[in-house]
Amino acid sequence: MKRISFSLALSALLAACSPSGAQALKPGDKAPDFTAQAALAGKVYTYSLAAALRQGPVVLYFYPAAFTTGCTLEAHDFAAAIDRYQALGASVIGVSRDDIATLQRFSVSECRSRFPVAADPDGSITRAYGAVMPLVGKVANRISYVIAPNDAILYCYASLLPGKHVANTLQALERWRTRPSRR
Repeated sequence: MKRISFSLALSALLAACSPSGAQALKPGDKAPDFTAQAALAGKVYTYSLAAALRQGPVVLYFYPAAFTTGCTLEAHDFAAAIDRYQALGASVIGVSRDDIATLQRFSVSECRSRFPVAADPDGSITRAYGAVMPLVGKVANRISYVIAPNDAILYCYASLLPGKHVANTLQALERWRTRPSRR
């Protein structure tokens, strides 16, 4: 019984996207701008959040480490849903603390060459978004953000379980898209 209660409490803490939770940004906050080395289909380039936002909303997701079980499942889910994101006018970028050489391989095999992944080896982007793994610190937590073209955070979802990040961010984009006064 204590084990179940502890697990539920830990899940609730890790799912929080508020200053009191994992210090993640919350809806309405301004998304910190960044540029980073990224890989798409094995090709390295400089990714700019500002440039991506000029094209439409961005789903920015942080994940602990390339080629781990949960991160591989999550990358497959995002890759499978890219057409749905594009239909909503959105793009996707994954960020981890992995080096760019690792992400070149990950972008092909696990992201299936469908979306870019950016390297954050020094953790500066991860820290700016409050996406540092609690109690671990050297890896990113699994957090997904939906960012409006005006760089406002529309939605945040944090869970170590990879299964709902795609569905939740798509739902947030659909709600935003149908709002009469989109920002």
